[in-house]
Amino acid sequence: MTGQEDFIVDLLISRGVLSNAQVEEAKKKMAEDDEESLLRALYALRIITEKQVLNTLSEEYGMETYDFDSAKQHVPEQIIAMIPTQIALRYHMVPISFANGVLRVAMSDPADIESLDAVRHLTGLDVEGVLSSQRQLDRALEFYYKRGDASELLNEVTETTTDVTLASTTDSTTDSTTDTTTDTDGKDSNDVAPIIRYVSLLIIEAFRSRASDIHLEPLEKKFRVRYRIDGVLNEVEAPPKYLQNKILSRLKLMSGMDLSEHRIPQDGRIRITAMGRDLDLRVSDIPCTHGESIVMRILDKSGVMLGIGELGFMQDDQELIYRILQLPDGIFLVTGPTGSGKTTSLYSFLHELNQPTRKIITAEDPVEYELSGINQVQVNTDVGLTFAAALRAMLRQAPNIIMVGEIRDTETGSIAINAALTGHLVFSTLHTNDAPSAITRLIDMGIKPFLVASSLRAIMAQRLVRRLCKHCKKEHTVTEAERDGLGITQEYVSKSTFMEPAGCSECNKGYRGRMGIYEIFMLDPEVENMIYQKADAGVIARHARSHGMRNLRDDGIRKAAMGITSINEVLRLTVSE
Repeated sequence: MTGQEDFIVDLLISRGVLSNAQVEEAKKKMAEDDEESLLRALYALRIITEKQVLNTLSEEYGMETYDFDSAKQHVPEQIIAMIPTQIALRYHMVPISFANGVLRVAMSDPADIESLDAVRHLTGLDVEGVLSSQRQLDRALEFYYKRGDASELLNEVTETTTDVTLASTTDSTTDSTTDTTTDTDGKDSNDVAPIIRYVSLLIIEAFRSRASDIHLEPLEKKFRVRYRIDGVLNEVEAPPKYLQNKILSRLKLMSGMDLSEHRIPQDGRIRITAMGRDLDLRVSDIPCTHGESIVMRILDKSGVMLGIGELGFMQDDQELIYRILQLPDGIFLVTGPTGSGKTTSLYSFLHELNQPTRKIITAEDPVEYELSGINQVQVNTDVGLTFAAALRAMLRQAPNIIMVGEIRDTETGSIAINAALTGHLVFSTLHTNDAPSAITRLIDMGIKPFLVASSLRAIMAQRLVRRLCKHCKKEHTVTEAERDGLGITQEYVSKSTFMEPAGCSECNKGYRGRMGIYEIFMLDPEVENMIYQKADAGVIARHARSHGMRNLRDDGIRKAAMGITSINEVLRLTVSE
């Protein structure tokens, strides 16, 4: 039995068309009649019909079907002539219509995207596939192309054409459902099926493009694929809509998700080797109106092994960070929205502090990167291992440094503060727009002001701006509107070197890579008094600015003035200021 038959039988069972008992009955017939095809045995026993199989595949792939037997007339000769005999026989396709510049072809394997691409290339036409049964397609090929004994012709074509293997793309015998490790350099001998190859190439191309995320989004009439590069989504060429379910099923299988579950969100993980690099992909699946949307976040471990100097800190901010890291105890919070680089910053700080004389424990959800020498705890709320529970247990391990992935509630915040007050250096994140707002956020959670004032040592807010490509950036003339928007003078402009994107083969529309802009706020006795008095974030922010704290826009402006990023990037990322 072929992998394709395996997939079809599993699909029929999952949709209630077949039962396991009926499959076992057909297998007995296979053994008795020395039959190699399980589907033929099922047909012979009249357990299922070709039409049931065809309709099931049609629903799965969202493809139309074509019945040669019930067609009112033969396909016109001029349509048949649009695909030469050798191509039709080689790729097992029969053209059925041509309208609006699209040639529709009948095919029996809906997953065979390579054959469709080959026919597009060889004919120079836009080709769209529809489903027909294997039996009807064989008869149609013989009728329209006078097939007869075509073995010699097929052999001749095979010698000059790369073979296309129609193995199942979801054959469970070749994939792990929990921790899939795939060599996507093309060296994996099992990686031969078209869908498998497409998924591998999708990931390779994303990695080559320096993408952080791959988005696969089912829309009403198309299956959209986008890469997030340097924080901005870019749409790339997508496969046909009818292959949507097959591709999503492949990814769900690779990431260890339940293939039969389409109603609730699922999470998974894929581990692969791409271009000699070990990558983790964190996979999120969520049901949407027109199918399941999958987002894969590419976790490249080398990206979090950056030194503090490589994160984008200016010299004065870098010295301030080193001072904070040398504190014996207290809480250091990193704030910002999702995707602002908080995790990368925290991991870089831990990497700096990671020495044999220190014990470091983290509680994360999920553990995105495995760090050598650091004890990392994966939060699992399903079994009661919340951030708070993990934090309590961690304190019994007598660590020097603790990292809590995120302070989400009063309980976690209170335990983190108690840890800081008992001699531990605690790192964590919080979702606020700026650094001073973190103080009021903790108090709003229900943590008493005197505890916040006693334990909090420093807060850092951050965003990621795109770096200008060093190969093509060009000088920028600052407009009056930009000066007003940034709050800078013409004198400041004349002493600076503002640049703008141009675009070249080395970059993505003038940008290549990202760096942080930072707002670092160290608490002093005056701020502690303000916290006791429950001062609002605005009052605390004004005090901090008057005592030398640069806000996000200030840091962005000085980096734009050095030609590292553009004015548009700074304005875009600091619009709230």
